Amino acid sequence: MKILVINAGSSSLKYQLIDMETEQVMAKGLCERIGIDGHLKHTPLVGDKKVFDENVAMPTHSEAIAAVIEKLTSREYGVVESMKEIDAVGHRVVHGGEKFSQSVRIDDSVMAAIEECIPFAPLHNPANITGIKACRDVMGDVPMVAVFDTAFHQTMPGKAYMYAVPYEYYQNDGIRRYGFHGTSHRYVSSRCAELMGKPIEELKIVSCHMGNGSSICAIDGGKCVDTSMGFTPLVGLPMGTRCGDLDAGVIQFIMNKYGISIDEMLNILNKKSGVLGVSGVSSDFRDLDDAASKGNDRAQLALDMFHYWVAKVAGSYVAAMNGVDAIVFTAGVGENSKSSRAAIAGYFGYLGVEIDDEANSKRGEDIMISTPDSRVKVFVIPTNEELVIARDTKAIVG
Repeated sequence: MKILVINAGSSSLKYQLIDMETEQVMAKGLCERIGIDGHLKHTPLVGDKKVFDENVAMPTHSEAIAAVIEKLTSREYGVVESMKEIDAVGHRVVHGGEKFSQSVRIDDSVMAAIEECIPFAPLHNPANITGIKACRDVMGDVPMVAVFDTAFHQTMPGKAYMYAVPYEYYQNDGIRRYGFHGTSHRYVSSRCAELMGKPIEELKIVSCHMGNGSSICAIDGGKCVDTSMGFTPLVGLPMGTRCGDLDAGVIQFIMNKYGISIDEMLNILNKKSGVLGVSGVSSDFRDLDDAASKGNDRAQLALDMFHYWVAKVAGSYVAAMNGVDAIVFTAGVGENSKSSRAAIAGYFGYLGVEIDDEANSKRGEDIMISTPDSRVKVFVIPTNEELVIARDTKAIVG
């Protein structure tokens, strides 16, 4: 079975074609500037086919999907003979609300439910819907599956997902903590159990997804019991450009003093805050490391704040689970920043964590970076959301 995995954004579309017999990625690519001028980079990963990296007209996502299919099946760049070899499509969908606690085959009722969640994820769900419709236009009756970022977090108990606001806002409007990055947290926690050689049902894991967008998840027995993102992906840790947790009174104060509208305020909190806002340098942690090494105090402050918040939230999840067996670092910063991992792990001395500096220097592989006698094990596990989507799609369609 060959499965095409689609992750559609408002003006972009990432994809992978995976052979599920071996779980090998046959090809991957990125369509950018959809609706503007269009660019496609397509990379075959089997055979001796060439990489395609050129502008392609993409007025809509339908043209982008058509371009992807054309490259996947072409003689010069392709990895399959025809579209008939693509058995199913798995779509990443950001928000499934309370309706979906697992992945589902897409039909009209599922599409309607995804559309109902647009107010919860106005930047993401419309793009996901557009990608699904574009695939239908181009691929016809090929079965499709929706895999939701929020689904993994639906196991949280009420004490974790409820906000202390009048209950009718939850009853009438669905105001609650939903959490995001669920597919990533699900993958790395499962992989962590494999590396430890133990059933995930016996483990308590804190998963730290650290990148431009960051979240932490408490996973007890394979189930999410708490996570740092909330009703939206804005809260929790300070991120690349997002503020993280913030006293709502600060928002009122700034809006009143500077005459800022709520839309302007949310733009500031989403796009001009986080480590970018504190440092004044960049939202890229590599730039912050470089600036801090040259004596930039604000860049160092931004890094210190991020490390402190990761450690503080992770520590609260140890309390929530009444213990922890493993801590996992993943995503851009988690997988690649030796210094950030070391700084965060430095807060975990009370857990008996000891880091192996040589192991912590490695990148791009599943590895335990704690010493053999560390009471709590610490891992770096590169996330693989596409593989989770493909596995779910195979299970549902297969």
